[in-house]
Amino acid sequence: MSRPLDPTSQQLAQRLNVQAAVVEVRKSTSLSPYLHEVVLGGNAALGGEPGNDVMVLVHDNEGRPTRRRYSVRHRDDEENTITLWVATNHDGPGAQWARTCQPGDEVDVVGPRGKITLDAVADWHLFIGDTTGLASFYRMAQAIEVPGKAIFIVEVDTMDDARTATFDEGLGVTGIFVERQGRDYHDPTGLLTGLSAFDFPEHLGQAYLFAEFSVVKTIAVALRDRGLSDEQIRTKSFYRTGRANAGNGEPEKD
Repeated sequence: MSRPLDPTSQQLAQRLNVQAAVVEVRKSTSLSPYLHEVVLGGNAALGGEPGNDVMVLVHDNEGRPTRRRYSVRHRDDEENTITLWVATNHDGPGAQWARTCQPGDEVDVVGPRGKITLDAVADWHLFIGDTTGLASFYRMAQAIEVPGKAIFIVEVDTMDDARTATFDEGLGVTGIFVERQGRDYHDPTGLLTGLSAFDFPEHLGQAYLFAEFSVVKTIAVALRDRGLSDEQIRTKSFYRTGRANAGNGEPEKD
């Protein structure tokens, strides 16, 4: 029998008009040096639609509860599971949880969260950011109707983190992986280089920019300089260099 849901999780879900549940770790696997996969069973509806994320209740080094947000890589209604890809290129409480959780562990999850979903009208979709956005990028791209185009420009800590995915036949896919090579996480150089190496397709495009707080700001300007409007750029900051995320799992804005 599952343990009771933490009252704060229920209160948070009610305030956000979403769900909260105690779910079970079904599988925990290291995919690459800095990317970990966690499969959670018990409530697939928490995964929402492509682009959504969930809030996971974890604990910091002092044992204090805090929440971290992770994009959903996959939702399996038949198995009643959701799959998360967690970047572990740091030693924060979420990364520690992902690395150490074991099958049978229980955890509070609130979801689905997030306002950024796939644009159904766009002819091509640009997914640009770092490893933290990879799960959401692939899930959204796998929902693109054929014919369509998906372009990935992703910065990874090592090329071993450049995980790939399968897509519907007929979908045009372009992938550019940029190795970080020791640059700071707030340094946009790698993504700017990858962006400069790619010519935008014709017709209507939509960009999804998921990365570090200051990198998101810089790359958004570069996308506007390339001709995209504000409406064609959807952004999400997963973290902020030098500052721990707030208790709601998001980086502080000021």
